[in-house]
Amino acid sequence: MTTTTISQTVARQLLTVQAVRLQPDAPFRWSSGWLSPIYCDNRVTLAYPEVRTYLKQALADAIRQQFPTAEAIAGVATAGIPQGALVADALDLPYCYVRPEPKAHGMGKQIEGRLEAGQRVVVIEDLISTGGSSLKVVDALRANGADVLGMAAIFTYGFPVADQNFRDRNVSLVCLSTYDALLAEAQAMNYITADAMTSLAAWRQNPAEWGL
Repeated sequence: MTTTTISQTVARQLLTVQAVRLQPDAPFRWSSGWLSPIYCDNRVTLAYPEVRTYLKQALADAIRQQFPTAEAIAGVATAGIPQGALVADALDLPYCYVRPEPKAHGMGKQIEGRLEAGQRVVVIEDLISTGGSSLKVVDALRANGADVLGMAAIFTYGFPVADQNFRDRNVSLVCLSTYDALLAEAQAMNYITADAMTSLAAWRQNPAEWGL
């Protein structure tokens, strides 16, 4: 299956199970304060075995192709934890997950599981927005001696700031589907109108100011 077909298939699946909601007339407010016509919660896909399995296999295949020397998988807490565990199982690789910060009690761990110094690791994330929280996980892994080969995610909004952040950290990123693929599939499914399509395209160009 081609990359384009995978991107289209994933976009259609996310829309079908309502892991992605498009509401330009009733926008969501993100934790950053941005108003957004889109909300993505890929944890919803876990409730649908067919979709869950497709995403697991697509991520595993992407890692085999792009990061064939991977020795371990690391999930980003919290949404990347189940996706990472599924992918690690498919690849028969060791698994850990990484918190945003070390625990304030107990063992004070930030990395849960076991990670050997020098291990070649691929990070699994469910969603890429600006990349900030995802890249904190990369920093934590590198600080603990891991050789981070790259990151694989289900979906990306495709913000230029994210691309720049990943370049600055020298992290390769592979995403199964994109915002552009999502809009194309939404239009093909008659999920949105032409006017809504214009609004959704405008949001991606200037998300901080959209809707104000």
